[in-house]
Amino acid sequence: MLDIQQLRKDLPAVVAGLARRGLAFDEAGFRALEDERKGLQTRTEELQAKRNALSKQVGILKGKGEDAGAVLTVVGGLGEELKANETALAALQERLNAFLRTIPNIPRPEVAQGRSSDDNVEVRRWGTPRVFDFPVKDHVDVGEGLGMLDFDTAAKLSGARFSVLRGALARLHRALAQFMLDIHTQEHGYTEVYVPYMVTGECADGVSSLAKFREDLFKLEGRDLYLIPTAEYPVTNFVRDTLLEAKDLPLRFVCHSPCFRSEAGSYGKDTRGMIRQHQFDKVEIVQVVHPEKSAEAHEELTRHAETILGRLELPYRTMMLCTGDLGFASAKTYDLEVWLPGQQAYREISSCSNYEAFQARRMQARFKGGDKGRAEPVHTLNGSGLAVGRTLVALLENCQQADGSVVVPAALVPYLGGTERIARA
Repeated sequence: MLDIQQLRKDLPAVVAGLARRGLAFDEAGFRALEDERKGLQTRTEELQAKRNALSKQVGILKGKGEDAGAVLTVVGGLGEELKANETALAALQERLNAFLRTIPNIPRPEVAQGRSSDDNVEVRRWGTPRVFDFPVKDHVDVGEGLGMLDFDTAAKLSGARFSVLRGALARLHRALAQFMLDIHTQEHGYTEVYVPYMVTGECADGVSSLAKFREDLFKLEGRDLYLIPTAEYPVTNFVRDTLLEAKDLPLRFVCHSPCFRSEAGSYGKDTRGMIRQHQFDKVEIVQVVHPEKSAEAHEELTRHAETILGRLELPYRTMMLCTGDLGFASAKTYDLEVWLPGQQAYREISSCSNYEAFQARRMQARFKGGDKGRAEPVHTLNGSGLAVGRTLVALLENCQQADGSVVVPAALVPYLGGTERIARA
């Protein structure tokens, strides 16, 4: 959520920042709410002052032994009006908060102006795509050729956009998650956590806008619970309604979990294979940091995700998203895109985002020891480190052999009991 004080003090700057996203901020609506709030607040303060003055007068009259009945009657009337005003002010504050919670974050100044992913900026790339001397297959044909990737059985169980993995491919999928967790905990300093796969609406709205993105989630019927679209939802909420000590920052967490997404609005896109499914696994890395450290932490977190791709010898490029492609809560995002020879294209495998104080304000996540000792919002960051299913896709396509087998990257061989190649049984 944006800082209400920033809107009150420098509304033109906020309007200009949101315009970079292509969003026309409703200035008139905001000013109307603010004018109403100021009027109610001013009248409430006047009533409080008048009641206090009259209450003192009552005390003086009683001290002199004089009748204070008439003044008490006026005080009583003021109390009723004051109570009504306070109720109206609280209701108005709720309306103002609801208005603000639908407004996205302001992009950082260095984020490139643009309308879509076509305007994203390549920051760097690593690795050289392999040159094949045989016809390249996509991951579906490779996996089905191994007899280990099964979409028909998944459709019988759950419908479209699900998959069943068998044998060595299921083990490779599990090994990938274990490998990622080990790197992030043993080398990058993250604490591994295990979390519920469902969160309340309050938690969901803490990291994003539930009002805007409710249709993207799977909701439990009759319960205020949503299946998590990413472990970011429960893990970031660790610090909701919390006052941290500055000395305890940064906090770093890594979590392996399934993710569930309705993929609303994506019908017809990536219907083949495992690229866009309703259920997939992901290893998520989350940082909660001091505001002065968030830009540095963002670069670090992105490098942590890149490390996984490098160890697996998968060519990738790092893209800075333009203003028009940023997520709702993000101030700046790097997408890591892995090379998929079956598609002859780079495809997203991780998004690493700095939300600055946006999520923290929504969650009331603060730390003590800020400017002049005041409590201030922390900064939150997260990224995929990595999406397990898409990493499996990348391995099947990049490591495929002419005979249909798949060579296991050296970094994963110990996780597969020494297996160096996966072939059809």
